[in-house]
Amino acid sequence: MIEEVLTLGVEEELLLVDPKTGVSMPRAQEVVAKSATRLGDRVGEEFYAAQLEIRTAPAFTAGAVRADLAEARRVCCVAAEGIGGGLVGAGCAVLTTSQPVVTDAHRYRDIVHRLAPFVRTTDSELSGCHVHLGTLGRGEALALSARLRPWLPVLQALGANSPFAAGHDRGWESWRAAQYVRWPTVGPAPVLDESGYEALVTRMVATGEIRDRQMIYWYARPSERWPTLEIRLCDVNAHLDLDLLLAVLMRGLGTVLMAEIRAGTPWRDHVDDVALLAAHGQAARLGLRGQGVDPATGGRRPLSACLTALVERARPGLRAAGDDLLAADLLGRVRRTGTGADHQRAAYERHGHLRSVVAELAAATADC
Repeated sequence: MIEEVLTLGVEEELLLVDPKTGVSMPRAQEVVAKSATRLGDRVGEEFYAAQLEIRTAPAFTAGAVRADLAEARRVCCVAAEGIGGGLVGAGCAVLTTSQPVVTDAHRYRDIVHRLAPFVRTTDSELSGCHVHLGTLGRGEALALSARLRPWLPVLQALGANSPFAAGHDRGWESWRAAQYVRWPTVGPAPVLDESGYEALVTRMVATGEIRDRQMIYWYARPSERWPTLEIRLCDVNAHLDLDLLLAVLMRGLGTVLMAEIRAGTPWRDHVDDVALLAAHGQAARLGLRGQGVDPATGGRRPLSACLTALVERARPGLRAAGDDLLAADLLGRVRRTGTGADHQRAAYERHGHLRSVVAELAAATADC
């Protein structure tokens, strides 16, 4: 019985590019400054100087989330055009400078100093789509994170949108995932209660393993800014409705699992860490064509079949939020036309060069 639907919020990291060359432009700070006059704190700078982040307000309806994202995209696209640029939703910069430029801010400079080997060998800007579920206490967020763990590879596969990076076909559906997983703390969240979480994070900060608590980059983590669970493993997509689909599926599934947590429903994690890491690797390399893991049994199962199972598991939550028909429609589109990675590859097949891939991504990003 669903008594409470979780609120929903979305953050998208978008890349500023030169429309003539398709190469990333490290001038996002100017776009943020222009856009903030309309959007306020719903737009901000990000780690890379060619990158900005747009954010929605917490909402109960998918329509409100979509409206916030669409408005923010339109405002930022206009601001980008004002400095001769365009915005792109892609997990990696398809074309970029030889070394992506990091935003000149104290916190980012310190991260670069601490993580220099990882930053230097990351060959393109990395952009994600992050989903916030809640309002939740810290203990509730951790309990929800634990139950969501085995389902996250299929969502990663559904959102894959970075086959090209820094001028090359990387042979992965999500090269962003392949790059990002090398960074410290990136990966599946450990199963922890509140006291275990506090002890672990306090130790990591005290020993210098991380700079601060915001450097916990697990695929699902309690937010340090908001009373939410933040799910942060998906590539950002040019097509707004694909990011919306990811968000409503996460919210539908999270609503069901949170209801079970609050009802005291017994739960057993059938998926060990080795199998889970393998499933994430398959999702990143092969997308929905890869092999995942069945959350109910721990056995291997195609990620496409895991997606069908996820929708069924989430159905009561989707229905309670009024998202069941929307999710069915959006998922039907993906099954007919493919994921973001499929769209990028199709664009390359049509045109034969990556500048046109960037142009199509920019057009899709602005068409909201």
